Amino acid sequence: MASREIERRRRQESHNLKRKRARLSVSPTILIVCEGKNTEVSYFNKLKFRSATIVPVGEGFNTISLVERAELLASEKKYDEVWCVFDRDDFPAYNFNNAIWKARSKGFEVAYSNQAFEYWIILHFRDHQGGAMDRSQYGIQINRQLRSFLLHYDHDGSKDITDELFNLLFSIDPTYGNPRSQLAIERSRKIYNRFDHSSPATEESSTTMHLLFEHLMEFQRY
Repeated sequence: MASREIERRRRQESHNLKRKRARLSVSPTILIVCEGKNTEVSYFNKLKFRSATIVPVGEGFNTISLVERAELLASEKKYDEVWCVFDRDDFPAYNFNNAIWKARSKGFEVAYSNQAFEYWIILHFRDHQGGAMDRSQYGIQINRQLRSFLLHYDHDGSKDITDELFNLLFSIDPTYGNPRSQLAIERSRKIYNRFDHSSPATEESSTTMHLLFEHLMEFQRY
């Protein structure tokens, strides 16, 4: 695909998203359909909002099946926005890419991670440059950063985002003087902008969680 066409599509997607958000009610209801039943849902459930109703659900589905599940949930109740949150993991490139295109064709937004959601957590602590990192290393990398705070991710096998870890994600990084959540946004965006998105399955490591998180912050209570 020519670079000019990719850039045109990217501008159009951005325009469509801004136009959709401009039509939203003052207090929208946003459905977030997650692949994972623990990590993502526990993370979103801890966010507090002053002017939006966020409905995170962990379905245990992946890629295309998750998009189909989101479509079913959206047909049962009216939502102002629907987001699909899923990982590349080790699913075939076609499944991952097709799930993204299919979700967008349905009018859904997508926050994907290649390889997994924990990469977004890592970016709160490390200025990773986006090179390949197998997801088997994610827990190790997170716990290496948490050691000085006497915290441990996935200590009981649940992979929940605990209150202590959640609060740390929003704390100030003394090295940079900025909230770790803001650093994660900047790092995620920088990595994302290095790719052309013609095949997200090959863009390892990357995540579009910054798009969803930035949007949700428009409604956050604190």
